[in-house]
Amino acid sequence: MNEAYTTEMVQFRRRIHKRPEEGWTEFETMNIVVNRLRELGFKVVMGTKAVNPNFVMGRNPELVAKAMQRAKDHGVSQAFLDETEGYTGCVGIWETGRPGPVTLFRHDMDCVLVQESHDAQHESVAGGYCSERDGLMHACGHDGHTSVGLGVAHWIADHKDELCGTIKLLFQPAEEGTRGGLPMSESGLLDDVNYIICCHIGTNCQLGEIGICRKGFLATAKMDLTFTGTPAHAGSDPEKGRSALLAACNVATTLAGIPRSGQGDTRISIGKLSAGEGRNVVPVHAQMQIEVRGQTEAVNQYMVDNVERIVKGVSEAYGVDYTIEKVGAATNLETSPEVSDTLEEIAKTIPFVKRLVPSDGISGSEDCTWLIRKVLSHGGKAGFFIFGCNQTGHHKGTFEIQDEQSLPEAFEMLTRFLLIKNKVA
Repeated sequence: MNEAYTTEMVQFRRRIHKRPEEGWTEFETMNIVVNRLRELGFKVVMGTKAVNPNFVMGRNPELVAKAMQRAKDHGVSQAFLDETEGYTGCVGIWETGRPGPVTLFRHDMDCVLVQESHDAQHESVAGGYCSERDGLMHACGHDGHTSVGLGVAHWIADHKDELCGTIKLLFQPAEEGTRGGLPMSESGLLDDVNYIICCHIGTNCQLGEIGICRKGFLATAKMDLTFTGTPAHAGSDPEKGRSALLAACNVATTLAGIPRSGQGDTRISIGKLSAGEGRNVVPVHAQMQIEVRGQTEAVNQYMVDNVERIVKGVSEAYGVDYTIEKVGAATNLETSPEVSDTLEEIAKTIPFVKRLVPSDGISGSEDCTWLIRKVLSHGGKAGFFIFGCNQTGHHKGTFEIQDEQSLPEAFEMLTRFLLIKNKVA
């Protein structure tokens, strides 16, 4: 491997790591991506041509507006911000002009709402690239994913005479909360894709390990629940009130008792509940953030149906109004045996990959599954792999990826895939 690509990827990764941005607000990150892609000669599609607004979930316009101003304050031009139309997410397209397949690689860009460790031994502190934004951190490795995409883009430009067909590099917003994959899958930019490859750092793989995911990941639905009761004085008129707090608490405990399905694994998490106005007021407002997961789309829908039934029934019993808003979703992972076999053979040819790790049982969720489903729906083929790093746990302030060693793993997997599928005959 050319060390220049590694150096470049590491530089991009550490630059992005310092300025983490949560889902739908990745304007600084995308500015880096778009500028580099255009510098290399890629056509770039962005804004509502890359993200279908009709399928967007969990996007806060006020948060987006603040993020655009923040990006402008940090040197992003107004012209670029106007070009985004307020939506992060872009696709770099390289057309070789020679007949061949359309191959797409997906790279996500957003961070996690986690405070980064300031321990002197933590890799970003020791390296001088710790997050500059309190409460935000690239604690899942998406900064590495984005940087691998830019490294692959450089390689494509350098090897353009060896390649045929069309290569698309998709940079996705809002993977956390599974919000960005679906609207990009419905943009039309995947309708001609023959091969899609997605990947993730870490999970069950250590440094020097590659995991080929032939199946796995759980379908999921993220939901925000709101309850609205009736206020009353808690001492003199309690019978006139309707408690949103008690309704929400009853919903929370009842949701935990949803019978598990015999058709596949299920999960439910009541992640947040806030309610009430004061000690002596019957609580009028309550909000909950929950998620369900299922081994298949059907099992996940079973969980969603139960949530809706319980919320409706409890709300009626307590005399409160309610709303259920879906703010994120993903489906389960399906891949193509041919592509999985190819990825496995590629991994065996990389000298610094020491071990292949079984990776079919990963129980998290991934919204690149929507992108994969879109490609599979018209006869295309898909693959997913994990590339390793020695991490202490995702979504933790101590998360590390050893970028100088881990990023080349993914770079080699992707570029070698192109040399198989998009190489000039």
